[in-house]
Amino acid sequence: MNFSEKYIDKIICGDCLDVMRNMPDKCIDLVVTSPPYNLKNSTGNGMKANTTSGKWAGNALQNGYSHYSDNIPNDEYAEWQHNCLIEMYRLIKDDGAIFYNHKWRVQDGLIQDRRDIIRNLPVRQIIIWRRKGGINFNPGYFLPTYEVIYLIPKHYFKLAPKANAYGDVWEFTQELNNVHPAPFPVALIDRIISSTNAKIILDPFSGSGTTAIVSMGLKRHYIGIELSPEYCEMSEKRIAKNKKQSELLKFRPLTLFQETE
Repeated sequence: MNFSEKYIDKIICGDCLDVMRNMPDKCIDLVVTSPPYNLKNSTGNGMKANTTSGKWAGNALQNGYSHYSDNIPNDEYAEWQHNCLIEMYRLIKDDGAIFYNHKWRVQDGLIQDRRDIIRNLPVRQIIIWRRKGGINFNPGYFLPTYEVIYLIPKHYFKLAPKANAYGDVWEFTQELNNVHPAPFPVALIDRIISSTNAKIILDPFSGSGTTAIVSMGLKRHYIGIELSPEYCEMSEKRIAKNKKQSELLKFRPLTLFQETE
């Protein structure tokens, strides 16, 4: 089985490091991803509260992800994510890039800005994703309202024509109509992919498959990797539904405006 048959336009269920290590060098144009944030490993008590009381009561992330607790020692987490980024960087072509979304946190009263994850990688820019609203019950600092997207390119990466006009602060609402506990907003992924000329897009933490869905809509190819069989099944159903809707749109009748032209 060749590379295209094995990977292109597929959701692959497995550990992303294992899968990426079996992929050839420079086979991807673009990586767009947002990993689990290790939120349950916290110096506070919000995420440690039970499901019926506490600061985070009712939040989907309180129970962690399917097949992943989101709670490992920070040193182990940072090393894991750093190794994942090293593999992503190996996979992108000489004109490719990684868009790596993460969240800065306050832990033990000090900012945790993820430098331990992105160390020794050629970060070209930090894009601010300003979210709508936020949660902060700590009187020691202001309400956090943004996440960051690290642009980690190879030397020859360039944006598509005029895409640089978007600037480096983006405002998008969190995705709400998705049973995954932390889905990527469709509009945010669309902004990233459409700002490039990438043909093959990889998401090594593909979750419910939003990167794949957006890639399809933009006529690009996708590769999704996801540990949870539950989320893989969710992705496949969303992809199938999207394909069906796309086929129906091809054969929809002309609108009244079009018929009178």
